[in-house]
This record gives sequence, structure tokens and C-alpha cells, in this order.
Amino acid sequence: MYPPLNPYDQGRLHVGGGEYVYWEQCGNPAGKPALVLHGGPGSGCGPGHRRWFDPRRYRVVLMDQRNCGRSTPHAGDPDTDLSANTTPNLLADLELLRTTLGIERWLVFGGSWGSVLGLAYAQAFPERVSELVLFAVATGRQEEVDLLVRGLRPLFPEAWAAFREAAGDPSEGVDLPTAYARRLNSGSAEDRAAAASAWCAWEDAIVPTTGPSERYRDPRFRLGFARIVTHYWSRGHFLGEDGVLLAGAGRLAGIPGVIVQGRLDFGNLAGSPWLLDHAWPDGRLVMVDEGAHETATPGMTGALLAALDGFAEIG
Repeated sequence: MYPPLNPYDQGRLHVGGGEYVYWEQCGNPAGKPALVLHGGPGSGCGPGHRRWFDPRRYRVVLMDQRNCGRSTPHAGDPDTDLSANTTPNLLADLELLRTTLGIERWLVFGGSWGSVLGLAYAQAFPERVSELVLFAVATGRQEEVDLLVRGLRPLFPEAWAAFREAAGDPSEGVDLPTAYARRLNSGSAEDRAAAASAWCAWEDAIVPTTGPSERYRDPRFRLGFARIVTHYWSRGHFLGEDGVLLAGAGRLAGIPGVIVQGRLDFGNLAGSPWLLDHAWPDGRLVMVDEGAHETATPGMTGALLAALDGFAEIG
């Protein structure tokens, strides 16, 4: 990856209702604009996201989506209302940021939830997207959520048993994200903290190719992250009809892009990368045999850098 660099510009954008999203710009102010969409939802951007792009050739824009990272109010505060944190509002935030920064079109880069948001943005505003580079792909389908909260049980039975028990609802077939959302928004600080810890422990368990995530050591991050994820997963990602992003992938015609997917990413069990590759007329799937959900392996890093370096030369 490219060496660490600092932002040359940053600010907080008011998106209505007293909510502000943090943004920053890095690299070359005259370079090719690129937008980074972080995962989660609720992970926030970090310094490592800046390092995917050649700072001589890219003008990189990073944004912490609503209620996470450096955006306010933060979901780690249990009194923060998440009702305005929806996919349509996030898309509106991206457009407001684009126009505020005076950008005509930008490359969109995102992984996991960031790939869902990137697909939704590109389908809603195809004229504003020059290219798409996606990894650890998800498409916002219920099948993907079901896989992650129940389908991986046979692979991680002990971790899943603890995850299931901590949902706090013994009903057979209970919707686990909804059950967790109830606990995470309960009146008891202890109950909220326990639910957040259990949710994040399961997130760690299903990515066994890396050690425990350092970010989950922070209780405020754990609560905010778990609240936002369950807020989205229990409401169909606020996308309306299930499978709408795959069904609408034909709208991406004319937008070139690359999907970088690790073969050891358990999200692959839902088939999303292959389905998207066949539905996106100008997308290209790159499979990395030793890659998983994270990007730390050389194959994943190399494939993503190759894609971004290749698009840096395209206007």
C-alpha cells in the first residue's frame, strides 16, 4: 500500500436534523476524484483507507457515515436516535458532499457494507460514478444476512451458541438482528454493553483468518457499531424489495469496475460475487485464492492496488 498521508482538507457537513458527517480529502487536489465507502455499516473510516490510492494521481474523499466515526451524534451514545440513518439518507449525504466539494464524477471504492452502499449509489446516480472497485462483496440481500447470523452455525458451533443465547429472545426462529436491536436499545446500560460485546464477538468469530479486531476493545465503538448494524440488518438495509441491487445491476452498464473477492470469505457462500459479476455488464471479477473477508493478504492487497492504479489513468 502507499505510505501514510494526512488530509489536506477536512470538515463536518450538516445533513439535517442536527446531524453532521465528518469528511476529509487526501492526496492531490488536482487528481482523479475517488470516494471511499467504509463497511459495517458503522465502522467509520481510518488512516489505512487513504493508503489504497496513489497520492500523486488521486484526490481521495473519505466520509464517516451517519452516527459513526467522527460524525455526530454518535451511535455509541444510547440516546442517539438512529431513525434518520437510512440508505436513502446516506445516498443523499453522498450527493450533498459531492456537490459541496465541487466534484463532477468520482470513482467509488467500498467493501462489505461499503459495496452495498456503492452499488446503491451507482444505480441511483450512474452519471456521477466513473468506476466502481468493490471487495468482500455484499448486495444487501436477506440471504446474505441469514447466512451470517444463522448459516455459519455449523462452522462455528460454540461461538454461535453464545451468540444465539445473548440475543435475549428464546423464541424458535427469532430474527436475531431484531432481537439484538431490542437489547442494544434497552434501558439497561449493562444489557446494552453485554449485547454489543456478544455481537462483536460473533463478528470476530466468522472472520477466523485474522486475530481479534482491535476496534472491538472500545466499548463506545462496540455499542455504536452493533446498534447501526442491527438497525440496518433488521430492516432490509432500507433497500425496499429484497434483491433490488442485483436486479438493478443492468443500470451499471457503462460503468467499468472490478470485484476483488477472497475465496475464503464466508460471504461467498451466498454467491454474491458471481451473481453480481454476471449481472453487471462492465464489471470484472478477480478471485483471490488465499483471500478472506479482510484485505491483509498479499493477493487481496495486490489485486485492489492494481485495479485502482489502472483506473488512475482513465479520465
